[in-house]
Amino acid sequence: MAAPEPDAPREPEALADAETDPGVATEADPGAGAEADTGREADTGTDPNQDPTPDTDAAPAPDANTDADPNQDADADAEADAPPGPEPVTLPSMSAGPDFVLRPWEMSDLPLVREASQDPYIPLITTIPARYSDAAAEAFVRRQWERAATGAGYPFAIVRSRDRRPVGSIGLWLRELPEGRASIGYWMVASGRGQGVTRAALRTVTSWALRDLGIPRLQLFIEPWNTASARIAVDVGYRREGLLRGWQRVGDERRDMAVYGLLNTDGPADGRAVTTD
Repeated sequence: MAAPEPDAPREPEALADAETDPGVATEADPGAGAEADTGREADTGTDPNQDPTPDTDAAPAPDANTDADPNQDADADAEADAPPGPEPVTLPSMSAGPDFVLRPWEMSDLPLVREASQDPYIPLITTIPARYSDAAAEAFVRRQWERAATGAGYPFAIVRSRDRRPVGSIGLWLRELPEGRASIGYWMVASGRGQGVTRAALRTVTSWALRDLGIPRLQLFIEPWNTASARIAVDVGYRREGLLRGWQRVGDERRDMAVYGLLNTDGPADGRAVTTD
């Protein structure tokens, strides 16, 4: 499994689906925080249903002829010069070979969140709730929507074509896109492993990110013990570049992560040597 991308709330990073895989590839959201998933939505600070009518007893507005704030123009100039924030992204639906589809998350995917929460490893490296409840699962799905809406990345559910059953997750995380790089993370529940889905999903997202989005560099973070996930990364074209000591917190300890990279100048991901499942 690949460790979650170290960005905002953690999400799947690299999860191998080989029979020998112990369960999850932690694709972390680059920059993932360490806080546990409580399933509670953040307070926005404003009541959307608040009556917009001003209080008639409120103090009158200041006289229009009062002296202007000398810092007002400077503040306006600073705002005008500030770089634009990330743009929202639109997730496409994509075929990952003949048997699987990648699509945006839906509220109908709560059974997948339930199964993932029962895995001993997935909740340690993602924001999947360790204790399942419908409210926590719904909050997880809404977070995926928010990530796309805020431009943080592309979170996909991995769905089996024949019965439309979701079996895992893969995300392309864009926190470091201004520096010309992005991270991929993924995880797979037990019922989806051993079917070649991880390899197909990783190859699909990798090719799309390099070719269609034009991202110069993609990277994965995989724990050294996870040889199944490392093999899939190499099969798709990633190269092991080194070991990051104590790179990521997993559960109650910091873990080493091997970093795997692929450049868009290395050639198309699906044109490299790929082994069959």
